[in-house]
Amino acid sequence: MEVTLYTRHDCHLCDVAKEALRVAGINPKIIDIDSDPELRRQYTNDVPVIFIGDREAFRHRVDVPALRRMLDAPSLARERCIPCGGAVPPLKGDVLAALGHELGGSWRVVDEHHLEKEFRFRDFVDALAFTNRIGALAEAEGHHPDIHLAWGRVRVTIWTHKIDGLTRSDFVLAAKIDGLPR
Repeated sequence: MEVTLYTRHDCHLCDVAKEALRVAGINPKIIDIDSDPELRRQYTNDVPVIFIGDREAFRHRVDVPALRRMLDAPSLARERCIPCGGAVPPLKGDVLAALGHELGGSWRVVDEHHLEKEFRFRDFVDALAFTNRIGALAEAEGHHPDIHLAWGRVRVTIWTHKIDGLTRSDFVLAAKIDGLPR
């Protein structure tokens, strides 16, 4: 998976990001936004901006452990959620088991109907911040899980409501949630 770093000259944050990536052994494609008027207009002073493939991962800073998780993510996390028109049957049996195995990450397939996972945090503020990251991801993917927020816990339940069961996109969303910074 290609990592691209949008940067500019005389930018302290850009220099910090470049060094963090270098130390982590990540060799990004570096693009100076000042060399392209459209990029300069698009990013102005928002650099550094880091993309993984065609998706923005970080802006203003780089979180190397989170970047590593994204780069090491299973192929499911690199896919996009595809809206379900309702004409497909829910996944069952061996296909469902194989996707569950590929997903890993302690997600549970419950009654061949939905995915469920509970995330633990040290306090309510961290749990809420994670919930908000899930919400932003869900909006970007157009696929919305049920989220239960409590002190130090976030429980996520995913299924495709239109068919009242599981599709590949449910596993894609779960893998993407696993890749979010905690």
